[in-house]
Amino acid sequence: MTRRYVESLVLSGVTSAALLVLVVPVAGQTPAARAATKTPTATRAARPYKAPRTVDGQPDLQGVWNYATATPLERPGEFAGKAVLSDEEAAEFAQKDAEKFLNNLTKPADGVGNYNEFWYDGNKRVIDSKRTSLITDPADGRIPALTAAAQRRVDAIAASRKGTGAHEPTPGGWVEELGPGGLQVRCIMGFNSGPPMTPAAYNQNVQLFQSPGYVVILNEMIHNARVVPLDGRPHGTVPQWAGDSRGHWEGETLVVDTKNFLRETAFNNGRTTASLHLIERFRRIDADTLSYEFTVEDPNTYTRPWTAEIPMAKSDQPMYEYACHEGNYGLTGILAGARAKEQVAAETRK
Repeated sequence: MTRRYVESLVLSGVTSAALLVLVVPVAGQTPAARAATKTPTATRAARPYKAPRTVDGQPDLQGVWNYATATPLERPGEFAGKAVLSDEEAAEFAQKDAEKFLNNLTKPADGVGNYNEFWYDGNKRVIDSKRTSLITDPADGRIPALTAAAQRRVDAIAASRKGTGAHEPTPGGWVEELGPGGLQVRCIMGFNSGPPMTPAAYNQNVQLFQSPGYVVILNEMIHNARVVPLDGRPHGTVPQWAGDSRGHWEGETLVVDTKNFLRETAFNNGRTTASLHLIERFRRIDADTLSYEFTVEDPNTYTRPWTAEIPMAKSDQPMYEYACHEGNYGLTGILAGARAKEQVAAETRK
């Protein structure tokens, strides 16, 4: 993909301020990540819509859904106090986002290039609501303050990892302590699949399956699948990496209640704890749009619960396996390199 080609898409992608759609196909990106070019409409004025039904009469949410968006999770400081952008502000925001994406591809900071950049997802959209954050509660569009204990944990991690790269183990760490990105490095939890799911750089697809009494939530990132019973059974007692999920219907909305997490997930840089209680809501807004809303409650981390909403666009493409698996030979190299780096540092201090 040439820079001129990307520039042409960037320039043409922000000409309509009324309904902004930026679609930049990325070489090496899966068809699922490139699909779904229609603009999500989850947050525009509500209008009556009744989803098609499954064989057992429930709203049909099945299919592959893409949740890439240029709308940030938290409201940027430049938009403090502003929940919705004007047409002009939205156009400028989309232009900046496109330029940032372009520069990541063609002007790496180290002048050499990043092996990841070629598959970054360019299917980023400023949705037609022009919201300045995905967070809808609190009203300031920001993640609530951390508890005092959580802040101490964050500070301690930062101190112990000073001068350490994002995907390097914490000095002295081995298997249990690989740093906030350890679950990703070990291919246990995807950085954008949570739960809850949040937009990120790539692999922003989820597939929903339904059968009488069950819903399956399959994430493209780290190919995690959550099997959600709908029969009213109580939560299980065995802690799990992705928690223990139970679902029920509230009219057109599928509500998934998840608790009993093993420990942190990869969500929010691994800041949640085993006390996380997650409520997710899935509802079709129209034939091509799924509203995904989640509420996070973790008294060990946040001073209050908070909620975000993400519009997902229907894709007509299948998902492909993300071939990441724990125990791959790359992990051996990462750990060996970390030990060698620590040895050099120790010898330098002598």
